[in-house]
Amino acid sequence: MRLRHLILPLLAAPLLTACINDGATYEIDNTREHVLSLIREQPYFWDSKVNLYLVVSRMPACLRRHHLGVGTEKTKVEIYQVPSGAFIVKSGKRMYATETQTCESFAKMDGEPAEGMGKLMGTFRVKDGELVFVREESEEAKSAGN
Repeated sequence: MRLRHLILPLLAAPLLTACINDGATYEIDNTREHVLSLIREQPYFWDSKVNLYLVVSRMPACLRRHHLGVGTEKTKVEIYQVPSGAFIVKSGKRMYATETQTCESFAKMDGEPAEGMGKLMGTFRVKDGELVFVREESEEAKSAGN
């Protein structure tokens, strides 16, 4: 009887480790106090759906968590910055606008703005099995590399 109590949890452990619960951060202005972070949560190991959340933070002034919807383990999330300083977050075909002055404004967008998406700052994506933020290279950096 005692052996069964030890074996059952060991058999269940690999099933529980299949769930995703991780995150990555984009440091705005290269500071830890001003960030956009992507959080991924997979509630059930048998379901490929992953809940995506964006944490908008400018400490100590504000901090908010917004739901981006459902994606998969491989869903890429792009971050664009518009001239006003606000951000456009693109997750698959869905787009949202947010800001870091109050961290409260978060709105689903029906399509790309007429004035454009702004500057692509980078992409949250899975690299070598880990969620990371990959910064977009500036044109100057691309030219220097050639």
